[in-house]
Amino acid sequence: MGQAGVPIAYTRTTQDQRRTGPLQPRVPTDLLNDSLGCIWVLGLDPLERELKPHLNNVLAAIQERNNGAAEQVVRSGILPVLVLSLQSRGPLTLLTAKLVAELAKEPVVRGGFGEAGLVSALLSVLTSTDDQELLLLVTQAISRVSYNCATHQELLLRLGAVPRLISVLLRWPGGALEASCLLALCNLSDMGEAVEACLLWEKGPILRPEERVYRGSLPRHHRGGFASSSVTLVRVARRGPGQYTCSVEVFRRCSASFWNLHGSRRSPLSHSPLSALAGCSRWYESLWLRPRAQSLKTRVFHTFL
Repeated sequence: MGQAGVPIAYTRTTQDQRRTGPLQPRVPTDLLNDSLGCIWVLGLDPLERELKPHLNNVLAAIQERNNGAAEQVVRSGILPVLVLSLQSRGPLTLLTAKLVAELAKEPVVRGGFGEAGLVSALLSVLTSTDDQELLLLVTQAISRVSYNCATHQELLLRLGAVPRLISVLLRWPGGALEASCLLALCNLSDMGEAVEACLLWEKGPILRPEERVYRGSLPRHHRGGFASSSVTLVRVARRGPGQYTCSVEVFRRCSASFWNLHGSRRSPLSHSPLSALAGCSRWYESLWLRPRAQSLKTRVFHTFL
């Protein structure tokens, strides 16, 4: 069924065709269809050497954003096969997680994640591995699938996504995995600014021995408007043995000239739940005083690990 001898075509993806650069693979439509069909058939009894090239073909098509590739995946019905591959914890789990993370970028595909069982499969992987690369892919997929989707947010919360994400966050601080966990918590709490928000995270000062504070903000070239930008504050605090509180809050920061222009006379700290901490460090001062900030929305989770 699969045409193993069909060569992969190549194309340039640069906007300026006069520029030189490496050729990027482009999976032909007929090869993509064959690979999807083979995955659906072989998924009943997956063998690594037979299934792997077809998963790679689909992954390449999705990464290249081939026209209609996402719709072909939906029609093929392979999502339950990907669930089995994730649950098997076999040699194809990492490749499957890469494919699922890429598919989660496509609204037409991620809408069916809950019904297919992929949401629960992702959470099961989150608690059964110490592979940081795999954890990064899974948290990215969770972040994308929960963005701006109340149905998936409720399902993830009901299945215990928050304590699992906090556990990963506390075990592996720093780096891309930490940022991915924080963004997933933001999207789960419906605080995400964008699916792929390029938030730059920095840790706040340790004012309490069992509390961690993170501040996320967009780089200047990603900010909308000339006078304002949003800041996301995530706090994780230990309240007792195995008991944690996680709060996510979004602030809108405005320059002093913007506030003066609109005649605002309110104290910038009057609405902040952490106003008592504002004078404790320059980090808090930069959040609420320079520039001024106004709290927009807050979400708090109380959980046991």
